Amino acid sequence: MKHYYHGKFDKNNAIITLHPGAGGTESQDWAEMLYRMYSRWANSNGYTIKELDYLEGEEAGIKSVTALITGENAYGYLKSEIGVHRLVRISPFDSGGRRHTSFASVEVLPEITDDIEIDINLDDIRIDTYHASRSRRTTY
Repeated sequence: MKHYYHGKFDKNNAIITLHPGAGGTESQDWAEMLYRMYSRWANSNGYTIKELDYLEGEEAGIKSVTALITGENAYGYLKSEIGVHRLVRISPFDSGGRRHTSFASVEVLPEITDDIEIDINLDDIRIDTYHASRSRRTTY
């Protein structure tokens, strides 16, 4: 199956960040489930995943995670995952067996390479220098 992506960065690698919402252990567990899901998706589709930052939850789950998913069109596939994800379930952490709603945010950014060339016109630069007793403007 061939996919066509038209976005400027769709062919780039993706940087994915997950943060649990309010709700403590429940939301941290939900964020970890999402991260495990994205990791398995990446591995089963030939992408590599590298953790850039990982902060464990206190009892279970994660407080935050940032990972780089490398492979062709990774950002194109994952950009639709951006947003807040909700889970409603009977909590395994609640001895009363009550239903809980958990939230986790997913942010996906394209990896930008530094092989772009930037041309700065010196006529567009203005430097203002201020001192306590006087101010002076220098234009280059």
